[in-house]
Amino acid sequence: MIQLAKISQIPEILTMTDACRLAMEANGIYQWTKEYPSKKAFENDIERNELYVLLHDNEIVGCIVISLFMDEEYRSVNWLTENSKNYYIHRLGVHPKYQGQGCAQCLMDFGENFAREHNAQSVRLDTFSQNKRNQKFYEQRGYTRLGDIYFPKQSEHPFHCYELVL
Repeated sequence: MIQLAKISQIPEILTMTDACRLAMEANGIYQWTKEYPSKKAFENDIERNELYVLLHDNEIVGCIVISLFMDEEYRSVNWLTENSKNYYIHRLGVHPKYQGQGCAQCLMDFGENFAREHNAQSVRLDTFSQNKRNQKFYEQRGYTRLGDIYFPKQSEHPFHCYELVL
């Protein structure tokens, strides 16, 4: 079941995203840090009703942010559609013990359907250039890879931007 996240769930969400970070680091992928994703980011997501959690037996096993807000870093990207009604996916995570079971597909299906239901032109996101698994995941879903952006506080490596025209 996917539902809007609640403030009271932030500690469990942070535990889940930290497990994701540790699993990525074990595979040489330094995409998330101890500072990101942060409690403050999730608080902002919840305040804007943009953070959703995937529950299994009342345990948070994944999360996704679905936002209309375009981050400043995205302004330089040559997107496929106009910057008018686009949804942005952020902080997609699935607890490592649930990875490989279709949870990320389920969360992305939810996000893309949400965007369609709200008459969006496209879904946009970025993923770490060193995370080949994520790149393959989005490309298999029909996303087109566009330009690169940088988050210097996270990594010296770029993040690839992707867009799915709806």
